[in-house]
Amino acid sequence: MAEGIKNLAKDTAIYGVSSIVGRLLNWLLTPMYVRMFTESDNGIITNLYSWVALLFVILTYGMETTFFRYINEKNTTNTNGVYATALAALASTSALFVGLIALFLSPISKYLEYSDHKDYIMIMAVIIAIDAFCAIPFAYLRYKKRAIKFATLRLFNVGAIIFFNLFFIIACPWIYEKAPALVSWFYKPDYGVGYVFVSNLIASCIILLSLIPDFSGLKSKADWSLLKKMLRYTYPILILGIAGQANKTIGTILFPMLFNDQQREFADAQLGIYGACLKLAMVIVMFNQAFRFAYEPIVFAKSKGADNKVLYSEAMKYFIIFSLLIFIGVMFYIDVFKLLVTPEYYVGLPVVPLVMMGETFFGIYFNLSLWYKLIDKTEWGAYFSFTGLAITVGILVCFVSVYGFMACAWASLICNLVMMLASYFIGQKKYPIKYDLKSFFIYFSLAMVLYAIGMYLPIENLFLKLAARTGLLFIYIAFMVKRDLPLSQVPIINKFIK
Repeated sequence: MAEGIKNLAKDTAIYGVSSIVGRLLNWLLTPMYVRMFTESDNGIITNLYSWVALLFVILTYGMETTFFRYINEKNTTNTNGVYATALAALASTSALFVGLIALFLSPISKYLEYSDHKDYIMIMAVIIAIDAFCAIPFAYLRYKKRAIKFATLRLFNVGAIIFFNLFFIIACPWIYEKAPALVSWFYKPDYGVGYVFVSNLIASCIILLSLIPDFSGLKSKADWSLLKKMLRYTYPILILGIAGQANKTIGTILFPMLFNDQQREFADAQLGIYGACLKLAMVIVMFNQAFRFAYEPIVFAKSKGADNKVLYSEAMKYFIIFSLLIFIGVMFYIDVFKLLVTPEYYVGLPVVPLVMMGETFFGIYFNLSLWYKLIDKTEWGAYFSFTGLAITVGILVCFVSVYGFMACAWASLICNLVMMLASYFIGQKKYPIKYDLKSFFIYFSLAMVLYAIGMYLPIENLFLKLAARTGLLFIYIAFMVKRDLPLSQVPIINKFIK
């Protein structure tokens, strides 16, 4: 058992690091985008990739989770049959999706207000289809415990995206200026932001080719009777997945639609500013993801005893402690982080604390959500997600035309706050856990007081301001160490002291 947990922890670390490093590397494209493209162009990138995230959930329709469910079933003898069935399902729906987009490309482009850029829509459709299909080969790698190959391919995908972005956006214009004959046969100088999508398409195709050995040698055929069972199982997962992803992306999807045609360029520019500033809040998102990778296996590896409720309570406390540390850390050095974007985007900086606090609330909600997972009442997750979605849409429709992208930030904050509170109060009735509310209140109050002092210091000199904020940050760290993380309990330090 101990060996199994050890292997689980090792694989979790590999999966987590590959995902987080990949997201971090992709994040580093932001400084190039804001300098090479207009705010309106960046709005197009933000909008289309929001559609990609939502449609990916729809096109995979929970089949990854369903694949694990059926391939690990006790009486399953034909694991290749499960794999082949899942592959056939996603291959069919992905191909159907691309076909439908191609068939109705004009009305879809017109509805999304991309009539002048139908090629963007078609490229993104192919990317979504390829990535959705590849979800099952990647799941198969996890099933076979081939974590190294999984992580390598994930990082290679991000590396390819970055390489082709640099090639098309930086290198090709320079080559075209110096020796146009070398690149003029494939490079169009006025294609601009379209090369962001072309780069992603090429990277996705390379990954698909890399995965061919993992499904081309299958001898089993799809089992259509099994597929019916899998589809019945996956349906609730699809609904929950759509609701959850829509909560994250609905703001950037709906935003351009809430303006008339004459305001479309303004809407795209606003969305571009918002999207760029969202990237400055990515640190807390990466922390949440790292925590989920490490925490979820522990939760489901444990029983539901009282001792484990203590573990869940302690995990929540430390999640909040470090989330607030990241929050004030980013905000205290926002004058440094903002250098990643250009001054034209500084108008969007007020969204950063709102989005970061919203992501903190979402992280707490994730921690709280274990109660309905442990008692197999996952329908509550759908209730909370749809409630949050309704709140988000309501705020956007009412306030975007007045407050612009700030309405998106407030919608995210309020939506996650409501879901967090609802999950807590209902969870305490269904599966009560004694959380250390006193510590939560103390740390939150301390962080907010330090944040207020640090952000409103009457100091003009940037270096003196950063020095003062660093001192405030150390106050939080010192309090944290003194109260909940005494250094004497850290084994290596305790040994050194002795």
